Amino acid sequence: MKKMIIAAIVIMLLLVPAFIFAGGSQEASGTKTEKAAPAAKKPSVLKFALPGNPDSLDPPMTAGTLTFQVDKSIYDTLVEPDKDSGKIVPALAESWSVSDDYLKYTFKLRKNVKFHNGDMLTSADVKATLERIMDEAGGSVQSKGLKAVASIETPDEYTVVLNLSQVNAPLLGFLASGWCAILPKSLIDAGHNFDSAPVGTGPYKFVEWVRDNRIVLEKNHEYWMPGLPSVDKIEMYIIPETSVQVQSLLAGQVDIVFIVDTDSIPMIEANPDVYLQESLTSLILVMAMNCENPYLSDIRVRQAMNYAIDKQKILDIAYGGGEIINTFMDRSNAYYFDKEYYTYNPEKAKALLKEAGVGSDVEFEMFLPQNYALHVTAGEMYQEMLSDVGLNVKIQLVDWSTWISDVYSGGKYDLTVIGHTGKLDPDGTLNGYGAGKYVKWQNAEAAALLKEAAMTVGYDKRKPLYDKALDIMAKEVPFVYLGSSNRQTGIRNNVQGFVITPSLDTFDFRWTVVK
Repeated sequence: MKKMIIAAIVIMLLLVPAFIFAGGSQEASGTKTEKAAPAAKKPSVLKFALPGNPDSLDPPMTAGTLTFQVDKSIYDTLVEPDKDSGKIVPALAESWSVSDDYLKYTFKLRKNVKFHNGDMLTSADVKATLERIMDEAGGSVQSKGLKAVASIETPDEYTVVLNLSQVNAPLLGFLASGWCAILPKSLIDAGHNFDSAPVGTGPYKFVEWVRDNRIVLEKNHEYWMPGLPSVDKIEMYIIPETSVQVQSLLAGQVDIVFIVDTDSIPMIEANPDVYLQESLTSLILVMAMNCENPYLSDIRVRQAMNYAIDKQKILDIAYGGGEIINTFMDRSNAYYFDKEYYTYNPEKAKALLKEAGVGSDVEFEMFLPQNYALHVTAGEMYQEMLSDVGLNVKIQLVDWSTWISDVYSGGKYDLTVIGHTGKLDPDGTLNGYGAGKYVKWQNAEAAALLKEAAMTVGYDKRKPLYDKALDIMAKEVPFVYLGSSNRQTGIRNNVQGFVITPSLDTFDFRWTVVK
């Protein structure tokens, strides 16, 4: 408790503006002053609790959720998901058309769209951006999403044509996602550092990023959507501790806490100045297993870990409820496939571990991202349940940047607990997992099915292919598939219109109003 109070005081000091007074008051000086001019309208400020530092603000150079959650306010994409339905709608491209053979996509750009550095948006910017995304050697981690693009044409300043080498059904979903944010060609050519100085066409301009402290954005008064955004300034305060986030919300030092932990819900419900906004997330909550570990490469051990876990208990206690999943797909997704192979059965888990020859003498390291308290709580519950069937699991807490670099990218872990954000197309969710990715799981049949599904147009034709691939993953269990959780967002009463982008779980402040 003492540590929590001290941390809250630190946050208060960070958020309280410093006032510098020069000289004495006018009354004390005895001088007569003219009537003061009417005070200017006070700029509206939204203060947001961010649970950690993004690993980068350069869109295609990362897979980090925090990056895309911040970047959503700075950049725009050619197309985007509608804020209510999730249907892909025009953004920087005011329209698009697709050829009958699905091998040519033509985008017509909006005119008079300005980048934050003053450049006007043209097709050259789009071409340069997409080519940068395709450049894996240049550092892009998103290049696979455009592997079907054979060439990019710019017949005029406001037309972009993508010629494909093969049918690519997920293309629009990929282009609507945060990593396809459009950048100015002039800065790309100059080797600009988008990592810490992002420049886009978005509703807010980047002001500063003080690591471990805050990210500040200011309103783009020349934004292409008339009348938007409403709020003049956004201050994102980096507060890893969930308890401090909630205390700051209750004290009025921040206006929004994106995810409130279950223990804090009663305090928020009892406070008349705040309210909870509930929704089912697009998260795929999992305990991932590194299948390169010689013990975890044995399917019996992975099956045993699945039998050892009481999914609903972890969902309810760690995540505030939700819906159980049995495959690597969020529950509300149209492509969700439900097949339960491993129900909670600790005795069966013990029998499988005995058969595999794995006992308490084998140590597994579970790496948890410490800035996500819900995952830490879930990890502790996983540890206890695995211990109950005779496994020896040690927890290591790491910061978010380390989790991204060492666990997700580097594969330096045995077990980890995380929530994967949804995607606008099932290929974005599944592409790579059939061929390994960070769980290092290999299955040629699943990989072939996912490849075929990406080259197949139409829900009715794609769904059976994804069903088969998900069925294989449900049997092979390179994860413990937990569920899609409920989300409780804490918001001050003077804030309305906070939007969470469907499927992507990013923050869209364009419609937010601070009264």
